[in-house]
Amino acid sequence: MQSICKTLSVAVIFFSSLVVLAADRKSPNVLIIMADDCTYNDLSLYGGKTAQTPHINQLAAGGLVFDRAYLCEAMCQPCRSELFTGKYPVANGSAYNHSSSRAGVRSLPQYLEPYGYRVGISGKIHVKPKSVFPFEIVDGFEKSCVKNPTKTHSLDGIKEFMGRNSRDPFCLVVALVDPHVPWVMGDPSAYPPAAIELPENIADTPETRTCFSRYLAEITYMDSQVGDILGVLDATGKRDETLVFFTSEQGSQFPGNKWTNWNTGVHTALIASWPGMIKPGRTDALVQYADVVPTLLDVNGESESSIQKKCDGMSFLPSLKDSKPSKRKYVYGLHNNYPEGPPYPIRSISDGTYRLVLNLRHQNAYVEKHLMGMTERDQIERKYWSTWMRDCWQDDRTYRLINRYTTRPAVTFYNAVDDPYEMENLAGQPEYKEIVKHLQDVLQAWMQSQGDPGAAMDTREVYKAAKSGRHQFPE
Repeated sequence: MQSICKTLSVAVIFFSSLVVLAADRKSPNVLIIMADDCTYNDLSLYGGKTAQTPHINQLAAGGLVFDRAYLCEAMCQPCRSELFTGKYPVANGSAYNHSSSRAGVRSLPQYLEPYGYRVGISGKIHVKPKSVFPFEIVDGFEKSCVKNPTKTHSLDGIKEFMGRNSRDPFCLVVALVDPHVPWVMGDPSAYPPAAIELPENIADTPETRTCFSRYLAEITYMDSQVGDILGVLDATGKRDETLVFFTSEQGSQFPGNKWTNWNTGVHTALIASWPGMIKPGRTDALVQYADVVPTLLDVNGESESSIQKKCDGMSFLPSLKDSKPSKRKYVYGLHNNYPEGPPYPIRSISDGTYRLVLNLRHQNAYVEKHLMGMTERDQIERKYWSTWMRDCWQDDRTYRLINRYTTRPAVTFYNAVDDPYEMENLAGQPEYKEIVKHLQDVLQAWMQSQGDPGAAMDTREVYKAAKSGRHQFPE
């Protein structure tokens, strides 16, 4: 009898210890705030010289700023699908805008459910089907990126969701629709067009300056929303137990940013804040959107082998908590142009310094219908391209930018650290021959591992099949 009692006592102590350990590993809340179509280096945090973003800067001052964070495809739906599933576009199925992820793919709600999370989204959703992305819908933020300019956001929904009287942790995505076109929010008078310093990859016409002023005003409006969201989190008293991410998504809707594999298309702003757990500062750890889900699973104690079976990405938790280098060696990019324009497939790879871009149908002219297919009914934000065409005959710089955008070589290669706007193509220079060959080999191996046939994906027929959920290429 004494032996049985002793055994029971040991068992009680053992399981009590497990309970204590579980308590010590309490899952943090997660808050992901996304901008929409905001070029990373238009933010002062990354060298932007004009846009005022005090709330983002304050978050960065108390958090960790990633200088080498990327997404795979510079379009809204593919990049969000990558972020939420931990899988690259071909594997998750959303390799085109306005398409559908594969049935059976899992995303944040399913990944975090075993750890007791309630997972919600407020604002822009732009992923499907619902079976893959079963978020709890939280009201209050605009869902449409072609928003009603008279409508402002309400904080009531996220207050209720974050402040809900529950012992369960929450994961909330607040997906803003700014500064996506139309640029109608904020105060453009704060950014006089004549005083703006335009980026290197933007042509200088009066109409472009007017549009860029409105874009900057909407960045500042987006920043005010970030402040409001963080204010709600503070009011709940849960800031210290919440891992916060802010990301700018892909580049803006100016030529050379969104819908491209250039640095200003696929490089994203990323800030992580977790008081007491993340040391403030900056890191050059190489990360990609597909790494966010693995990191959250790692935070909750899931093993590396289990994560690898579920996701394409890899955890960057050691970089967050211990300032360790990333295990990732390369970030990958792709672009299927249809239905944004005629097919123009692109694939790319970067090690954070050098970027190799393969234009798989380089013999064709690149066309993007939103930027270049203006009509009288289009918003002013889509008419400045015609002013580039109007002025290029007498402005060599503008003509070079048009050529850069519409007529591209088969292979381009850049040093994105020295040349962040990637204006100088280094392909063909003898000193880079070996690294170009190496990056091309690694990129081809990645495409093969993803079941990505390259140019064969970017057709009307394949897009229509993917949109309806009948994907023609296997994972």
